[in-house]
Amino acid sequence: MNDYRKARKRVEVTVGESVRILRELQELSQNELARLTGIPQSTISAIENDRVQLGVERAKVLARALKCHPAVLVFPGWELEHDSAA
Repeated sequence: MNDYRKARKRVEVTVGESVRILRELQELSQNELARLTGIPQSTISAIENDRVQLGVERAKVLARALKCHPAVLVFPGWELEHDSAA
């Protein structure tokens, strides 16, 4: 079991912020993301502002459109801990 690394929190980013950051990095508007996902723009806005929970199914749909793993959206700010002894 020495071949794994524990995850540690790196930065404080909300789920909504992670969606917005990835969307903006890909230069997509909320309307464009809505068109790609079939999720209404108003719902995307609510997710980005943490007024609506993302949920597993929405995470999968958004992850496909944003070309990332759903865990990137659901667990933002986590990074592998690097073991200095390794």
